Amino acid sequence: MSVTIENLVTSGTFSLDGGTWDVDNNVWIVGNGDECVIIDSPHDAEAIISQVRGRKVLAILLTHAHNDHIGAAREVAEAVGAPIYLNPEDLVLWEQVYPDVKPDRDLADGEEFQVGGATLTAIHTPGHSPGSTCFLLADEGTVFTGDTLFNGGPGATGRSYSDYPTILASIRERLLTLPPETVVRTGHGDNTTIGAERETLAKVSQ
Repeated sequence: MSVTIENLVTSGTFSLDGGTWDVDNNVWIVGNGDECVIIDSPHDAEAIISQVRGRKVLAILLTHAHNDHIGAAREVAEAVGAPIYLNPEDLVLWEQVYPDVKPDRDLADGEEFQVGGATLTAIHTPGHSPGSTCFLLADEGTVFTGDTLFNGGPGATGRSYSDYPTILASIRERLLTLPPETVVRTGHGDNTTIGAERETLAKVSQ
């Protein structure tokens, strides 16, 4: 049985560098009727826990550690008994939200997670943040890109710990090499495809 991909949108704020903005975030839950993983845990722990519907949560996978992606992570983890995975290069951002507790596990480039008979593979894509990580679900032809790649181009790089040339290199070398029909499921906003974003990035290069 193939896995299902569920999308939950939560609303709250993003704060960094002294500014605060209202945001809507995508939470992705990948699994089957028995088990799942959660990709990002923003804003509303109760809504995320409700979406799990009692399934065994194998892991909470964080695309990066901006507060609008991790704000509910500890509460969700404690409620469902799942470990939190984060690339250690984003600890500097994690500690702004959780100064007294670390993520449960370091997330490594190429690390694989088995859920419902499918495999999620971590792809380190620095730029939006040092530890930004995407998750490829090759069996379903989809990639979860957090704030690295959006419908319409790269994620923001105008704030601390981000870098525009780095995000462009990550996208070109690690994401645009995927099949063009691959569905891109983002941290905010609508889905897109690798093929569509190849065209967007080609315009950026001109």
